[in-house]
Amino acid sequence: MAQTRITLPERARAGEIVEVQWLIAHPMETGYRADDRGQVVPRNILRRFECLYLGERVLQVSLYPAIAANPYLSFSLRAERSGPVVFRWEGDQGFVHQEERRLEVS
Repeated sequence: MAQTRITLPERARAGEIVEVQWLIAHPMETGYRADDRGQVVPRNILRRFECLYLGERVLQVSLYPAIAANPYLSFSLRAERSGPVVFRWEGDQGFVHQEERRLEVS
């Protein structure tokens, strides 16, 4: 299971723009680096991130080997109605991780 840190306010006013931040612990190996024995370390990167709010995709990001280990991303979201905010990461070697937070809108 991946370790993530997600910052999303629990509550917001209708129409308010809120900042969303996430950080995920991931090594992000490019597949170009050699280990101490000279063997190439297999590529292991996050390739895709998406965020869904109220079941609709609000952000999709493609990630590439140049992204640092333990990537961080920040974006804005307009609070419309109360509901789930789903965070989903996909990567090499079958990596899939999903988390959900709830945003209460008044």
